[in-house]
Amino acid sequence: MTETAAARQPEITLSDEDRRGLYRAILGRRDVRGQFLADPVDDAVLARILLAAHHAPSVGFMQPWSFILVRSPQQRARIKAAFDRANAEAALMFEGERGQKYRSLKLEGILEAPVNLCITCDRDRAGPVVLGRTHMPEMDLYSTVCAVENLWLAARAEGLGVGWVSIMDPEALRSILNLPDSVVPVAYLCVGKVSHFLAQPELQDKGWRQRLPMEDLVAFDTWNGPAAAADAPFLDILRQTQIRAADGEL
Repeated sequence: MTETAAARQPEITLSDEDRRGLYRAILGRRDVRGQFLADPVDDAVLARILLAAHHAPSVGFMQPWSFILVRSPQQRARIKAAFDRANAEAALMFEGERGQKYRSLKLEGILEAPVNLCITCDRDRAGPVVLGRTHMPEMDLYSTVCAVENLWLAARAEGLGVGWVSIMDPEALRSILNLPDSVVPVAYLCVGKVSHFLAQPELQDKGWRQRLPMEDLVAFDTWNGPAAAADAPFLDILRQTQIRAADGEL
């Protein structure tokens, strides 16, 4: 690629087709647990979704993320054992019918997914003082989460499923992956081709929680600030947009 091509400014407005494709990827993204296929992920596709992650926004352009591909069966077995321990502890936190439902859920694909990936945050990467992090030191962690989301959406566009395994003791994961003290394991992901994508999130489908109405989440000027009369048209559009999205018409 020439220097001119590499520095080419992006278009201000996407085409209608590209815009719709972006929203399809966002609205069709799912946390995948039990639908992974054994088919390998092509190296070129894996490189593209990692590139998408690397192009996430980051505070002070510090790019604090790193990507650890976990290929060893022995490492996966150790991580699966760490998940099993944490999952057993978590199950005890839910009582009665909720506990039974929790135990029935498939919450990871560590051994089934063809790709395991840990995305980390190096909190020292840009030195002790970072532009934009002077008053919110956690911004490097937020930046790394943006990289996770970029990868997730790119994977969805490539027809790959992603599952975030968050039921894990971070210190156990740190030990297994031999992470330095300044490096935080932000996301352990299972990635691969899937048999299908669910029409709606699995926890919604199984009645664990339902998606909240958008109008209940938007306030004006202050926390829970009420809408003025002039805001009514916007709130109506917000409700209609959520309905259209649920119907696949956005």
